[in-house]
Amino acid sequence: MTGADRPRGLLVAGTALFVLLAPLQVAGTVPWLLSRWRMRPPFWGWAGLRLLGAAFICAGLSVLAAAIVRFVRQGRGIPTPVLPARRLVVTGLYRYVRNPMYVAIVSVIVGQGLLFGSGSVLRYAAAVAVGFHVFVLLHEEPSLRRRFGAEYEAYCRGVRRWRPRLTPWTGTPRS
Repeated sequence: MTGADRPRGLLVAGTALFVLLAPLQVAGTVPWLLSRWRMRPPFWGWAGLRLLGAAFICAGLSVLAAAIVRFVRQGRGIPTPVLPARRLVVTGLYRYVRNPMYVAIVSVIVGQGLLFGSGSVLRYAAAVAVGFHVFVLLHEEPSLRRRFGAEYEAYCRGVRRWRPRLTPWTGTPRS
């Protein structure tokens, strides 16, 4: 089966299962277990941090949804090793940062920590960020280099791993 002929239903069902098993658990269930989503006093007594937290959550959820949809539609895969993308995804938010899904998940967790005034959720966010970094370095990037070669190398030269660009990358993957 080529990437282009993967049934759309399989991609949609697989992606829904992925979201339930990974991002929802990491960015939803664990922060809830740590905070019970109970409002504690805001950090440093500044209620504005709650608004910042809500903005991080909204932005993170929007970025995550957009990145997943682009990954499925353009990459013709599921964001897991089970049915990986057949094509390197280098458009949309991927023109700004190489790992928008991971950045989005950490943003949602940080947002919850700020919104609920939960230090344990913020510490968890830091642990998740470190875990994502190690996973990307030891597994994901070597796998993408093997699968996409020079195309991925050109992309890496133009787009940073974690810190978004201010302008979209306009290079072509083969440049």
